[in-house]
Amino acid sequence: MKNKKKKIVIALGGNALGNTLPEQMEAVKTTARAIVDLIEADCQVVIVHGNGPQVGIINNAMTEYANTRHSHITPLSVCVAMSQAYIGYDLQNALREEFMNRSIPVPPTAAMVTQIRVDADDPAFNDPSKPIGQFMSKDEALMAAGERGWVVKEDAGRGYRRVVASPKPKEIVEIKAIQAMVEDGNLVICCGGGGIPVVRQGRHLAGVPAVIDKDFAAALLAEKLDADMLIILTAVEKVAVRFGKPDQQWLSHMSVDEALQYCRDGEFAPGSMLPKVQAGIQFAESQSGRTAMITLLEKAGDAIRGLTGTTITQ
Repeated sequence: MKNKKKKIVIALGGNALGNTLPEQMEAVKTTARAIVDLIEADCQVVIVHGNGPQVGIINNAMTEYANTRHSHITPLSVCVAMSQAYIGYDLQNALREEFMNRSIPVPPTAAMVTQIRVDADDPAFNDPSKPIGQFMSKDEALMAAGERGWVVKEDAGRGYRRVVASPKPKEIVEIKAIQAMVEDGNLVICCGGGGIPVVRQGRHLAGVPAVIDKDFAAALLAEKLDADMLIILTAVEKVAVRFGKPDQQWLSHMSVDEALQYCRDGEFAPGSMLPKVQAGIQFAESQSGRTAMITLLEKAGDAIRGLTGTTITQ
C-alpha cells in the first residue's frame, strides 16, 4: 500500500513575493522551486500567501483614481480580492513552468478567491493598528479622516497613514470547495493576504476595512484541512530568543507551553515574529500529532527532513 502523502499548508511571507511587479515575477520563480521541491518529496501542498506590498500598491492606485475622478474609494476588501487574483496568477504560472522545467506532469493548479469571516465585534476594530496605503501630510490625513471616515495615525516620523483593524479569522467561507479541490489532488492557492475580510449581515457577507494576518488564516486552514504540518516561511532560518543580543539563542524546537511562555516574556516582536509563533501554537495545540514549522523559504525542504527550522509541537 502506498504511503499517505504528508499534507502541508505553507504560508508564504513577503520575501517570497517581492515588493514590485518585476520583483514579484522573479521572486515567484524561487518560491515555485521551493514548493515543487516539497511536492517531489511526496508532500501534498496547499499555499497561502501574504499581500502586504501588493494590496498597498492596488489601494494606492485605486485611491489616486478616485481622487482624480472624484469617485468612490474602492473598498479595501475589494483591493484584497484583486491582490489574491494578481498574486495567484503569477504563482500559477511560475509553478507550471517549474514543473515543466523538471519534466514533471503539471498538476491541476488553481488560485481561489477566498473570503474569511471575522467577528464584527472583534476588539481589533476598536483599536485599528495595521498601516495601509500611502503616506500623507497631517492636513491630508485630517481631511481623509473627515471626508472618508478613515482612522489615521502618525507612522514613525515618516508621515500619516490610514490604519485598519486586524481581526482574527473565524471561518473560511469557501472551505468546502478548497477541501474538495485538495482531496481531488489539485495544487490550491487560497486565503491570499489572510483572506477577504467579511462579516455576516443576515444572508449577506459584507466586506470590511481590515487586514487579516495570513499566518492565522493559514493556521485555521491547516486545521480545517486536517494537515500534518503548517510551515510558516519568513526571513530567518530559525526562531530566536533574545534576538539581536549577545546571548541570542536559535531554537530548533519549542513545546506549546515553552512557546507560550516565550510570548508572555515578550521574546518575539509584535507584527513580526510574534504572530508567526502564535499561529504555530494555534495549529500545534489544535490536535495531537500536528507540527508547526517556522523557517526560511529556501530551507523548507531541509526543514521537513528535520535538518533546520524551528518546530512547535504539543
